Amino acid sequence: MKKTLILSTIFLAFIGASCKVDDPFVDRVVAPVLVIFEDSNGTKTSGLTTEPSVTSSASADASITVRLLELNKDGLLDFAVGIDSIPAKSVPVSFKFRTGTKITDVVTDTQGRSTLKVSWKTLGIETPVAGSSVLLSCSATYKDVPFTKYFRLTATK
Repeated sequence: MKKTLILSTIFLAFIGASCKVDDPFVDRVVAPVLVIFEDSNGTKTSGLTTEPSVTSSASADASITVRLLELNKDGLLDFAVGIDSIPAKSVPVSFKFRTGTKITDVVTDTQGRSTLKVSWKTLGIETPVAGSSVLLSCSATYKDVPFTKYFRLTATK
């Protein structure tokens, strides 16, 4: 009797532990595109970092390029084909402060790129020096899926 009680308790514990529970800490939706940032020097982020850091010269207007690529995974299992990156064309991208205040909207070109060129003063930095930074985001909707990517813009010499 004692053995049956212990086994049934263990069985119920396994059933309770195997129930699917939503993760209360991650309320993110996977972006339908790969978001890659490029700075004025042509340096690119991997697109996989949570909060990429992009640099721009402090002696000129801030310039950031974001590239949106749709990943076609049809050839995923064929080593000769692999994953194909298709530019997301004509997608309106909204650049914003983290507070939600819009800076400007820019549309992607045929290569999936859109470039933000804005004065540092507009970004809230009167006299930028190397190391000055501002937290920004870019948002868009692609194939009816809205997404936002956060990034940090840092001034360089």
